Amino acid sequence: MADRYPIGGNRGEEPMKALEFSRKPARYAAAMIAGALRPGAGAAVGPLRLRDLDEPELPAEGWVTLRPRLAGICGSDLSTIDGHSSRYFEPIVSFPFVPGHEVVGDLDDGSRAVLIPVLHCEIRGIAPVCSGCASGDVNRCERISFGHLEPGLQTGFCEDTGGGWSEVMVAHPAQLVAVPDELSDEAAVMVEPTACAVHAADVATRALDGSDGPVVVIGAGTLGLLTIAAVSAALPAGRPIITGARYPHQKRWATELGATTVVSPDELNGAVRLATRSMKLGKDHGSGQLAGGAPVVVDCVGSEASLAQALEVVAPGGTILVVGMPSTVSLDLTGLWHREVALRGVYAYRREDFDTALQLVARKDLDRLVSATYPLNRYEDAIVHAADAGRRGAVKIAFDLRKS
Repeated sequence: MADRYPIGGNRGEEPMKALEFSRKPARYAAAMIAGALRPGAGAAVGPLRLRDLDEPELPAEGWVTLRPRLAGICGSDLSTIDGHSSRYFEPIVSFPFVPGHEVVGDLDDGSRAVLIPVLHCEIRGIAPVCSGCASGDVNRCERISFGHLEPGLQTGFCEDTGGGWSEVMVAHPAQLVAVPDELSDEAAVMVEPTACAVHAADVATRALDGSDGPVVVIGAGTLGLLTIAAVSAALPAGRPIITGARYPHQKRWATELGATTVVSPDELNGAVRLATRSMKLGKDHGSGQLAGGAPVVVDCVGSEASLAQALEVVAPGGTILVVGMPSTVSLDLTGLWHREVALRGVYAYRREDFDTALQLVARKDLDRLVSATYPLNRYEDAIVHAADAGRRGAVKIAFDLRKS
């Protein structure tokens, strides 16, 4: 490891508060059991604990201190806390880490910044950079376990950087996006997830390739709603956007943010069939498989059920975009093979997606999606609320470090 650059003279004298996730297999197993019984329950029994920690040291010259104001709780955080995340991540996460990658915070010069959490070549001090970084696709960086940082695909999963669920973290200048004065903290904390949605909308637009069929968005949680907003903004007015939403508030938000047809999840196949003038395959009227379908389906959930439904409603030769982080699933891919369907992952964002996200957050007043905030010492309540947001009429839950 490279030499460290201490933050300041007070380091170690006044420890900061932070939520730390440690490598403790027994607690992780307990979280897996508890999370299966009640989403979010892993926070109470798992490896996540509120601790007094020394402020993180600057990994290299030029890095800066970021003091979080608001830090969101996202689906990947919940999956980790409840023990449901894939073992794929084990080589590219370093322990113990402080979670939190949806962050708006204060810099030492008094300005506010939003964090771009991807830890790519430039941030790791690697030269020459990999092919993904050279093309601007930093989300495809090939070297997230190398350089002068411990492994970590993003800030919030890396031991060296700290994370947003704390009073102090560190960041490379390339990770920071200035927040305009007129943008509230609540709006700014929505920029990172909105950048994910902007990237998904860009990929969806290119996947349409001139087709005039509808775009289907599966899922109406935070990511699904933001994707609806981003797709609606990216496509010409009048383009059909069909989504399935489980709860009344999700249906209201989906309509307001640009969906043209909003139905319950079990009605989605019928809505796509009607919009595309498709027929059901086979004589079994209980089957959801369509003879036609939508040219692009965006899965913002990533579950076994959502992916199976995506395969049912996508058109032959169409594209399924997996935006919601999946885990281990079991799927019948015969239809994907037979109908020549493309299944593509959509991870994170490019730097320019944050500029578009800032504009979209302001134009659509997406700060309204922040439903509740909690201080760090109520982290168990916050995690349970986030995990059960849909049923409780909420969208985005965040930690408020202004209350700490």
